[in-house]
Amino acid sequence: MAPRRRIGELAAADRRVKREIARCKVLERALRRSEQHNSLLLKEAIHMQEHLRHLSRRVLFAQEEERKVISRELHDEIGQMLTGVTVRLATLKREAAVSTKGLEKKLAGTQRLLEKTMRIVHRFARELRPPILDDLGIIPALHSFMRQFTKRTRIPIRFSAFAAVEQLNSDKRTVLYRVGQESLTNIAKHAQATRVSVDIRKLAGDVRLEIRDDGKSFQVQRVLSAGRVTRLGLLGMRERVEMVGGVFSVESTPGKGTTIRAQIPLKGGR
Repeated sequence: MAPRRRIGELAAADRRVKREIARCKVLERALRRSEQHNSLLLKEAIHMQEHLRHLSRRVLFAQEEERKVISRELHDEIGQMLTGVTVRLATLKREAAVSTKGLEKKLAGTQRLLEKTMRIVHRFARELRPPILDDLGIIPALHSFMRQFTKRTRIPIRFSAFAAVEQLNSDKRTVLYRVGQESLTNIAKHAQATRVSVDIRKLAGDVRLEIRDDGKSFQVQRVLSAGRVTRLGLLGMRERVEMVGGVFSVESTPGKGTTIRAQIPLKGGR
């Protein structure tokens, strides 16, 4: 009986060893899968880091280009006008020392030039950060910008929006406003359009801003990939939208004009 009992014990031990080996193999496979998963996560994290660094560089580049534009416009418009005011005042001072005849008319002309300069300064301030955007919201801010746009370009705009868009946080409202502002600025500069529509709609849990014009088309992919300064506004719009977790798209078709869309989450994100 002893040998049989011994054989039985050895068989049981053998089964335990086999079960343990099988369990070790399962653990080994699980560990291998975990290592592969962690490796994939690491690669994705590295890729995301590179993408964020790329975005940061693009945003900084866009900011510098915007500063150049503002600096150039301030120098060209405001600088020239203030130089004109200075010259007129110097002339008036010399003429007043000799005779005051016609002085009132000349002072009125200088005053009008100063008032024009102040209007341009106020326009720059509104374009940089309109107070109405923070005080009243994106709908009044866009209304105000579009009124000035139509007054300046004679291009009519059809505008529609839903009131709950004001529930977006400040960052997202600013992004939508900038997309609208940049889109209309590009239309005025490049499109030669006769009609524009601006729509803000709610789609499930997202908000979509859509700007359509009937003007000239352009090659979207070439412009976006080339990063040309002439279309920097388009690149800036895409970067802004992506930074708040949104999706930006452009369609441009000969004979049908251009459509710009920015779709961002209504809640969550930044």
